Amino acid sequence: MVNKNISISGFSDEISAEFDQQLEVVSKLGMQYLSLRGIDGRNIGDFTLEEIRSNVLPRLEQSGIRVSSIGSPIGKIFVKDEGAFIKQKEMLHRLCQISNLLQCKYIRIFSFYIPKGDDPDQYRDEVIEKIKEFTTIAEQYDVILLHENEKDIYGDIARRCSEMLNAVNSKYFKAIFDFANFVQCGEDTQACYDLLKDEIAYIHIKDAVTSDNQNVVCGTGEGQIPSILSQVIHSGYTGFLTLEPHLVQFDSLKDLELENAEEIIKDNKGLNGAEGYKLQYEALLQILEHIESEEKVI
Repeated sequence: MVNKNISISGFSDEISAEFDQQLEVVSKLGMQYLSLRGIDGRNIGDFTLEEIRSNVLPRLEQSGIRVSSIGSPIGKIFVKDEGAFIKQKEMLHRLCQISNLLQCKYIRIFSFYIPKGDDPDQYRDEVIEKIKEFTTIAEQYDVILLHENEKDIYGDIARRCSEMLNAVNSKYFKAIFDFANFVQCGEDTQACYDLLKDEIAYIHIKDAVTSDNQNVVCGTGEGQIPSILSQVIHSGYTGFLTLEPHLVQFDSLKDLELENAEEIIKDNKGLNGAEGYKLQYEALLQILEHIESEEKVI
């Protein structure tokens, strides 16, 4: 029995590019939420409000599945690309309208790619000003922007995430905690959690090892997922744990990694998308059951 304060969601486009198949697998697993990113081979950022209303929302309603977050590409542009920034502000207005339509309060964003070889800290003020512009848009729609600590962006390590969250200082801009991304940036996830825990509003369930930076089944890598999730639950966290297995190659992967996407998933580990998703889901349930059984002993 999963803690009643916690809901499990996931990036269902890792199951299949076909949205109907995503819904079918999620429903069969008994999950009630998904994170909306890839729909029938298209990124959520490319959809109009009307397309979501007429084509996506009816299918969600029919399957009884709700949306925990919008997995947007906002902030996955180079920090100096002003033309792209203008386009992304327009996209964010549209995604906020889509969020309101889907009764979803969270949109996942990033904090800009940094030119290779440059010190990210030299872009601090520029990044913060741009994030503030994004946050002002979100506030108009009462939507919360969730920053994912992603490789190759400004907010890749906990210190910069913390500095950015403190500088923006808005209830409409909060943190996602992604275990694997911190591991792949050489960070200690426990230290990251200690620094960021007051700003964490959403958690990605993804694990990794530093030996070859590959993603692995949650709880088997260096993310310290069981230990940190126990702390999360004991802290009174109420929210989502969102599966992002990255155990098999999937269509949207090419859009997510700046370079060498195939390096983080060197093979499909004998699985297809649905099997990889199910494996991660069941591994998470085992972790949560273990945490709950420990509580009963105490």
